[in-house]
Amino acid sequence: MAENTIYDVLIIGAGPAGYTAGIYASRANLKTLCFDGWQPGGWLTTTTMVENFPGFKDGILGPQLMADMRSQAERFGVQFVQEGVTKVDFSSRPFKVFVDEEQFLAKSVIIATGSKARRLGLPSESKLWGKGVATCATCDGFFFKNKIVAVVGGGDTAMEEANFLTKFATKVHLLNREDTCKASAIMEKHARSNPKIEFHMNVGVEDILGDSKVTGLKLKDLKTGSLSELPIDGMFLAIGQVPSTDFLKGQVELDKWGFVVHKEHTMTSVFGVFAAGDCVDFRYRQGIVSAGCGAEAGIDAKLWLEQNK
Repeated sequence: MAENTIYDVLIIGAGPAGYTAGIYASRANLKTLCFDGWQPGGWLTTTTMVENFPGFKDGILGPQLMADMRSQAERFGVQFVQEGVTKVDFSSRPFKVFVDEEQFLAKSVIIATGSKARRLGLPSESKLWGKGVATCATCDGFFFKNKIVAVVGGGDTAMEEANFLTKFATKVHLLNREDTCKASAIMEKHARSNPKIEFHMNVGVEDILGDSKVTGLKLKDLKTGSLSELPIDGMFLAIGQVPSTDFLKGQVELDKWGFVVHKEHTMTSVFGVFAAGDCVDFRYRQGIVSAGCGAEAGIDAKLWLEQNK
C-alpha cells in the first residue's frame, strides 16, 4: 500500500458489518481498505454453531461463516490490514486513520468496531468461554435444551434472556447482585411469573466450576458472606455491552454508553463517516442485523461519494 494512497472507503472493524460493507463498497468499484483489528471476524468467531443466519439450513460454524465473508470481500477487491486502529482524525478531509504512528487516508470511513459483552473478569470465565459461558440466548439457547442454566444480571436484558431460555432449559436461575432489579416493572413481573425462573438476590459469582465445560457456580451471599455451589450446565452474562469506541471520543458523537449515534441513515455526526453493526446497535446484537446495517453503510458511502466528489 502506497504511503499517500487515498482510499475511497476505509472500514474500521471486520465482523459481519465490516465485511458486508466491504463487499458492497468494493462491488461499487470503490477502492476499499478494511482493518481486521485484533479479532478478525468479530464476536461470531467465538461462537460454535450459528443456526439463525439465513442461507445455512444445517447451520454453520461461526469462524467458518466469518472466514467465508472475508474471502467474499477479498474476491471483490477489498484490501485488508490485520491491525487495530489506535486513533483517528476526522477534523478534515481526507480523513486520517492511524495504527500507532502509521497513517492511512480515506475519502470516507465506515466504523464497524462492534461491542463486547461486559465480563465478570474471572480466570474460569475465560477458560470456559464458549464451553457453557455465553452472552446471547438467541444465539446459543438451543444448545441448552433440557439443561439447567443461569443468567447473571438484573436489567431488562437479563429478564428477556431468562424468559427466552425457558423455551429450552428446564430451569433458569437468575442471579442479581442487588436486592432489587434494575429491570422495568413489566419485564420483571413477566420473569417472576415464569415458573421455570428462580430469582437469587444479593448474590455474586465467585467462580465458574468445570474443566472442559461448565458444571456449576460458586456463589457468595453478599449480605452474609456465605458461600454455596449451584449446579448448572451453562451461564449467560447479561450485565451490559461495552462498545469498542474509546478511540473515537471527540471525533464523532457517542451516546452516554459509548455507542455511535446515527444522524441520517448510517451517517454519523461527521459527514462522510458512517457506522454499522454493534457499535451502534445496543438492542438486537445479531449477526444478520449487523450484516444488513453494513450493507446500508456501504450503499450510503457510495451515494455520499457520488454526491461529494
